[in-house]
Amino acid sequence: MPAALIAVLQIATLVGMLALAYRPLGDYLAHTFTTARDLRGERLLYRLVGVDPRSAQSWQVYLRSVLAFSLVGILLVYLLQRLQAVLPYSLGLPPVEESLAFNTAISFVTNTNWQSYSPEPTVGYVVQMAGLAVQNFVSAAVGLAVAVALVRGIGSRSTGTLGNFWVDLVRGTGRVLLPLAGVAAIAFVFGGVVQNFNGFVDVTTLTGGTQSVPGGPAASQEAIKLLGTNGGGFYNANSAHPFENPSGWTNIFSIFLLTVIPFAMPRAFGRMVGDNRQGYAILGAMSVLAIASVSLLIWAETAGAGTAPQAAGAAMEGKETRFGLVASPLFAATTTLTSTGAVNSMHDSYTAFGGAIAMVNMMLGELAPGGVGSGLYGILIIAILAVFIAGLMVGRTPEYLGKKIGTREVKLVGLYILVTPTLVLLGTALSFAIPAVRDDVITVSMANGGLHGFSEVLYAYTSAANNNGSAFAGLTANTPWFNTTLGIAMLLGRFLPIVFVLALAGSFAAAPKIPTTSGTLPTHRPLFVGLLVGTVLIVSALTYLPVLALGPLAEGLL
Repeated sequence: MPAALIAVLQIATLVGMLALAYRPLGDYLAHTFTTARDLRGERLLYRLVGVDPRSAQSWQVYLRSVLAFSLVGILLVYLLQRLQAVLPYSLGLPPVEESLAFNTAISFVTNTNWQSYSPEPTVGYVVQMAGLAVQNFVSAAVGLAVAVALVRGIGSRSTGTLGNFWVDLVRGTGRVLLPLAGVAAIAFVFGGVVQNFNGFVDVTTLTGGTQSVPGGPAASQEAIKLLGTNGGGFYNANSAHPFENPSGWTNIFSIFLLTVIPFAMPRAFGRMVGDNRQGYAILGAMSVLAIASVSLLIWAETAGAGTAPQAAGAAMEGKETRFGLVASPLFAATTTLTSTGAVNSMHDSYTAFGGAIAMVNMMLGELAPGGVGSGLYGILIIAILAVFIAGLMVGRTPEYLGKKIGTREVKLVGLYILVTPTLVLLGTALSFAIPAVRDDVITVSMANGGLHGFSEVLYAYTSAANNNGSAFAGLTANTPWFNTTLGIAMLLGRFLPIVFVLALAGSFAAAPKIPTTSGTLPTHRPLFVGLLVGTVLIVSALTYLPVLALGPLAEGLL
């Protein structure tokens, strides 16, 4: 069957599944975060921890709650790793080294799931379940909560409050992520994904040799790593491992899980602001960017230049041959578009242009559709910038959904946009500018020299600062320099944008709604969708084109 037809069939299947889930899941998300009714178990939990669910928080209090909860999560995950040797089900593994434990704790709390280590020989089952899997749930729930807080700020009528973070956290975890992940885990078990506590088992291979085969509770972690757009693999090979991704249908199901909540969030947004058309506009912009990315990445890998790719019919190195060529770039595009970081093929082996597209997906801000929660608040930030630009063009005060956009709002939008490029470019530059660090990076970390080696480092900081977690696997990142600087990039790349998002939400929440007039820019029509897509592309191109020209673009033109 021709590759083009396979691509169309797989994409059509995925789009059909997402279309079926869009309305019911989006409506359920909106209801979850707007209903005044608390479940019995939730009320008990609130009493135990001393939370008043009816108490609305200002943006400052909401932010402090987010930061305090995340800080406790980092400390707990770090301690679990350092105490691993005395924990049950440690599989006899020693404590995780300090800098690696620091990096991993930040990685999972920030929803990045960057892994500078091989999971099987590094972390036992208690660390996997009580530390890493728990953060897969709650870090995704934090993203949902922040997105909902911004939507409340935009849609509120001068209340000055954003809801209650603890209520949003409990509802996002207990009503959305846990039940959906439970169903997904059962489906994965039926599909052949491993779920046990067997540890390592020695088996005899077909050739008569002996191989140590790992077990473990993989299906339960596989479900939430995808559903929460986390991405950390239970096994080192991640979704290329047959114990995590056994068949063609589990591969498509995996892509569906990592996109279903982010693509349903625009529907929830439209419901919460009282205008479903606004949700369709945001969905339209996300879809245009996603389709363009998937198409370009599939093209780059099927039309790979060079003798070997032309002889094989495509760039087959590093691809998952069990599912066909198209399944690998489709997975790669969606995972880098959604801040997931899971992989079913090796991005380091992609063509220069293919690797560049994966990087650009993250450099766009992972907006199409982005991570759970973070994708929606990221594209709403760009929507506010697009409205501001349109206002400058026609000489009118810009406004979005009845809220004026003034100097304070534009400054917060600008700061939000500048955070991740600063971290990416600064981290990459320092890795080569400091002589002692450069020598270590080149001799220890980089498996490839020249332009591709530069791309490996650029990809690492792009992935960390954008909280993605995928990597060009040729880079050995388990060094003090990369563990520390990538950890800092993940931390600042997650929480500085959240600071600006919640400050913006608070500014909107305190502002009065103004009536729509004939001069108001309609933000639900194709014209605005085009303006929004153009703003995303222009901002990213102006920021990243020079550094891309030094790495993957130059490599592809050689």
